[in-house]
Amino acid sequence: MPVARLIDEMSKLPGIGPKTASRLAFHLLRTSREEALALAEAIIEVKDRIRLCSSCFNITEEDPCSICRDVTRSSAICVVEEPLDVVALERTGQFRGRYHVLHGAVSPIEGVGPEKLKIQELVQRVQRDQPEEVILATNLDMPGEATASYIHRLLAPMGVTVTRPASGLPAGGDLEYADEITLGRALLGRRTL
Repeated sequence: MPVARLIDEMSKLPGIGPKTASRLAFHLLRTSREEALALAEAIIEVKDRIRLCSSCFNITEEDPCSICRDVTRSSAICVVEEPLDVVALERTGQFRGRYHVLHGAVSPIEGVGPEKLKIQELVQRVQRDQPEEVILATNLDMPGEATASYIHRLLAPMGVTVTRPASGLPAGGDLEYADEITLGRALLGRRTL
């Protein structure tokens, strides 16, 4: 049955459970044919036109991507887990280097080993481009920390400066509500005023 198939396909999307998939499917049934076709065409266009940059592995329409083509950027490479991380960092306007997207993090529990990520490509890129710095901006969870540690072990012998963004208390946060790990990182990452 087409509705059951649509619900099944939608429930495969991240963060979409069976109830939400059902609501979305029935919403699509109520929309006009034109609206449903516009959604279908947008999905097909993304699949047909978007690819990975051959240098940084960010999503792009053109290869290399606009960031890799920008000659005004520094040689520093900021390593992130997902393309959405690039968007978040670019919004800050604070980093004017290049990126390297791993497409995940090392997580043995989920069956994701280093070989499933773009880590070897990063090592080759560092050897070839000899950046001034590699910033390991992976998430501050267990998989992100494991990934950063693994990459650091690979890059340290190359003599490249490897850093990690500071972590700790958010602006406007109260000490009494911070957990021990966050407070500890805030103290370790303190800076001189």
